[in-house]
Amino acid sequence: MMGDPLNAREDAAEALGMVARAAGPYLDALPHLPVRDATHAHLVDDLDGPLPDTGDGTIAAVADLLRIGTRAATHSSGPRFFHFVVGGATPAAQAADWVTSLLDQATGLWLTSPLAARAETVVLRWLKELLGLPASHGGVLTPSATAANLTGLACARHWWAGRHGVDVAAAGLAGLPPMPVFSSGYVHPSSRKALQLLGLGRDVVRALSRDDAGRLDVDALDRELASSGPAVLIGNAGEVNGGDFDPLDELADLAERHGAWLHVDGAFGLFAAVSPRTAGLVRGVERADSVAADAHKWLNVPYDSGMAFVRDPAALEGAFGGWHTAYLPDPDDELVNYNTRGPESSRRARAFPLWATLRAYGRAGHRAMVERHQDLALRLGRRIEESPDLELLAPITVFIVCFRYRPPGVPESELDDLNRELGEALIDDGRVYAGTTVYRGKVALRPAIVNWRTTEEDVDLLASVVRELGGRLLTTD
Repeated sequence: MMGDPLNAREDAAEALGMVARAAGPYLDALPHLPVRDATHAHLVDDLDGPLPDTGDGTIAAVADLLRIGTRAATHSSGPRFFHFVVGGATPAAQAADWVTSLLDQATGLWLTSPLAARAETVVLRWLKELLGLPASHGGVLTPSATAANLTGLACARHWWAGRHGVDVAAAGLAGLPPMPVFSSGYVHPSSRKALQLLGLGRDVVRALSRDDAGRLDVDALDRELASSGPAVLIGNAGEVNGGDFDPLDELADLAERHGAWLHVDGAFGLFAAVSPRTAGLVRGVERADSVAADAHKWLNVPYDSGMAFVRDPAALEGAFGGWHTAYLPDPDDELVNYNTRGPESSRRARAFPLWATLRAYGRAGHRAMVERHQDLALRLGRRIEESPDLELLAPITVFIVCFRYRPPGVPESELDDLNRELGEALIDDGRVYAGTTVYRGKVALRPAIVNWRTTEEDVDLLASVVRELGGRLLTTD
């Protein structure tokens, strides 16, 4: 049959070669491309059409995808994508991701890929060394920080139910009281989503804040824990609007004093541990019961890649193992079946890009990246403070810069709408990408500088484009 891939097996190497040949020009152009080019937006329509009957063949399909993708993609792996918190992919990580697709390993079981399982074990050990976590912690790679939060909080749920005499993995939540969960106003929607998926409810979290920024009220938390019974605390290592951190050391003290479980959402902020300059922001994380983070943010590996660490390795097996299925091998501490340590059964070999980037650049290279990004954030902060029409709204801690356009003579009552329009104008313009948020009741921009390619020229361009587009909005109103 014409469409059968068996008849096109000789095309595999040529198709990969096409991608490799396209990669050079694309990567060379990437630092200079607009984040989104509106002139090519119509190309996404070329993806559509009826399902082919016999198909166009390997070479034609891949050529078309390259033609459309290299032009119509959002160039979020480039240096001027400051929206959300999105890293790029280092050269080693990107090449290793191609290797991942080439080898196409089934990584849930040691039996199906000793290579992938051993790579994951090594990567988890290296990450614990890099991030200052105890070597005794258990761990697993996940698709994202949301899945990593799900993993850590599933272990917390297993622990909490056990305190009530219930094996929640076997019996479920029926008959149990609501699980007390406390955090600051910095708690991220991904933690709430994880609680929602675990059947605990996204609104179970009580955010105890001492101000409108969301900073933790430690004394109020201490009082609540005195009467709550077994509880779960969510500490936040990095808040997405202003970049602030919860006092993890104080949270760890409270958890020890009251016998609570401390989970730390360190989606991006955990990597502050890499540099002595910023490590104090996450002091105490080594005392947490569970920790979640993303690698596709500050570690700069391809999407998708997250990680979860748990103080008691047995908690992972308790929450996710025990399948009692005859065709699956029993767990082993040395020959690890990682599908019994996290929510995924079918898993991609996402350890390979992590292994490659850690092997390629080591501790020193990743420290340099963390410190460079902080320097770039501080540079942007200076540009803002020197500009008569920009206003810095939050202290700069790592790489998030929270500010707004505030031209002289514009009433306070009009600034929110003006900055919303400016955020939309930035996206439409496409030269740089930065989105809006609401910080302490004010609409603001909050670019995140986390891509390994980003330079001083890029952050200077961001400030200039914001002022240019803001000025245009004033003249058209």
